[in-house]
Parts: sequence; C-alpha cells; structure tokens
Amino acid sequence: MIRIVHVISDLDTGGAEVMLAKLVGAMDRARFSNTVISLTDGGQLGGQIESLGVAVHTLGMKRGRPDILALPRLIRLFKTLNPTIVQSWLYHADLLSTVAVKFSSSPILVWNVRCSDMDLKRYPPLTRWVQRVLAQWSATPAAVIVNSEAGRQQHERLGYRPRRWDVIPNGFDTERFRPDTSLRLPLRQEWKVPQDAVIVALVARVDPMKDHAAFLEAAQRVANARKSVCFLLVGKDTQTLLPAIAAKDLSNRVRVLGYRSDVECLLPGVDVVCLSSAFGEGFPNVLGEAMACGIPCVSTDVGDASSIIGDTGLVVPVRDPAALAHALIDLIDRGPAARQHLGRAARTRIETKYSLARIVDRYTALYSDLSSNYVSAC
Repeated sequence: MIRIVHVISDLDTGGAEVMLAKLVGAMDRARFSNTVISLTDGGQLGGQIESLGVAVHTLGMKRGRPDILALPRLIRLFKTLNPTIVQSWLYHADLLSTVAVKFSSSPILVWNVRCSDMDLKRYPPLTRWVQRVLAQWSATPAAVIVNSEAGRQQHERLGYRPRRWDVIPNGFDTERFRPDTSLRLPLRQEWKVPQDAVIVALVARVDPMKDHAAFLEAAQRVANARKSVCFLLVGKDTQTLLPAIAAKDLSNRVRVLGYRSDVECLLPGVDVVCLSSAFGEGFPNVLGEAMACGIPCVSTDVGDASSIIGDTGLVVPVRDPAALAHALIDLIDRGPAARQHLGRAARTRIETKYSLARIVDRYTALYSDLSSNYVSAC
C-alpha cells in the first residue's frame, strides 16, 4: 500500500483544489491510501473529500498570515501518518511541506505547480518571497508536477531546476460533465432568459487573474451589437460585481449566481463559455468542464488554453476586450447548428485527451514509479 499525504493551502473551489478532490476520489484504494491536509480550514471541498472516505486534517492557518505554529503541527502529522509520499499542492504548501519533510523523515516529496505566468505584484509580497525560495529549493523534491506546458516553461524561467518534471494535465469526469438538453428550458426559465437567447457564461471566482473587467467590457460591446444575448456570471464573490455591471448598463443582460457547487447542472443551459483571464492560468478547469458538456469556448491565450481548445473554439489575446467581443459575436452569429458541431468536437477532445481516468492513471503511474525507485535504492 502506497500512503500519500496531500498538503494544500486551502480547500476552496480553485482549480488545484478541485483536481485534488477528483484525484483522491478516483484512485484505486486497494493500492493507494490518501490523506489530505489543508493549511487553513476545510473550505468548500473538505466535506466532499471526507464523504469519499478520505481523511481531512486542517492546520487552522489564517489566509495571508504566516503562522510559525503550523510547521510543528505539520511535522507531527507527518510522523503520525507515516506517508510513503508527501504530495504538496501550490506554493505555500510546497514550502511548508519541504521543511516538514526534513524533520519527519518522510521519504518522498513531490511538488504540484498549477499556475503559469502569475502577476505576483497583485498579490501579497509573501507569495513572491515563497516563489523565490522554492526556485532555489526546486532540486529537493523527487519530482515537480505541472498541469501545463506553459507552467513548466514559466517556472524554468523563474529558476526551477527539478530532478524530474512531469506534465500531467487536469482530468474531467465525462459522466458528471456531459450534454443534457433536458436542462436547457428549465434553466432558462429559472434565469428568466428567453429560450432563443444566446447565453455566454463566465465561471470564475473574483480574482485579478480572472479579469472580470475585461469580460464586462466585452459583454457591453456584444450587448450593443446583438440584442438576443445574455450573460451568466458564476463563481465566488461575483455578487460584488453588481455595481460594475450596473455602471455598464448591463443589469438586464447579466445574471449573477455567485458560488455554485453544481456547475455541471448549469452548463447545459449555456451556449458559449468564456475565459477572460489575463495571466496565471495553467490548465483552466472551466474549459475542460464546458467542453465535456459539449459547449464551445472563447478564451484568452493564457496557459495551455490554445492547445486544450484546439479547433473547437476561439482564442484571443489577453487584456483585449475588443478581440474578446469580436470572437463572442463570431460564435453567436454562426448559429446553433455550428455551435453544436463545435461542442461535439470539444467533448470528443476531452474524452480522447483529458478524461479523468486517463489523468488518474498518469498520477498513479508516477507515484508507483517513485515508490518503487525508493524501495530499490534502499
């Protein structure tokens, strides 16, 4: 039995956290035992992970506030859990796990890097310091996983020189995320949107990375050019955008749903999914989820978005609302039959390249390889 302890900064519904939850839920329990440690609290996903039979521990750190007492708590947990592999996710968890492993004799450490070209000037100075330290320590873990080729290249530019890179993209449950035409009419009735209107959705928490300002600027341009179009905002803190929506005279065109844990039940009511991010993305989960639901995407050229979408949607430059609006209008004007054709091709692309089973196999193969190499070395 390979015992894996996953350490992550928090368990809110970001891309890394969602992928972690999917991974531990899908791994073979006859071969792997998983435990999750959150540096902060249980967040929105802790209960879901526990419902899968995976133990979750929390260290109680406050977000954005260093806590020196968290390190000895983490060391004690490592000694108690006696993991074969410590798998850390995201910068702060990478840092603390690296130090804790030194004091607990845990044999194998793996980092998991999820972003690409982060604009860290928009985030606390501590994060920039952590990134610099990790670049210096990057030969310490047995492997560094990245979920995008863009992420690998960016971290090499930052000075990362690991012993082993493994590019493992995000994976998607194509049974959970799938087309469902029966939901289209009820959802539109719930959202008070005409049945023949085109709905463009942005599924993203409010964060500088996601560039909601560019999306709203593009939405205003689209709304002025095409009358039968509505917009849907889903994600944590999207309610805070209501004043900006009103300022652009879009209140009648935009529906704001806030945080939702049932995105798979919302996407079948949508015609186009948009990603407006300005920086930082590696492999955006929302693209894979939308494509699995048979929905064409318009994305800015962040991370690996272009290679994920392929010829099933459109990709535009970052921070260019005019280009984003032009691409959205393009897909709107192509009509429902053309969008459905692109959507079918998008789903096939996810099934072929990014199914959850395929990606879980990549993780388990890596863990098995690292574990067997360690045993051989001993």
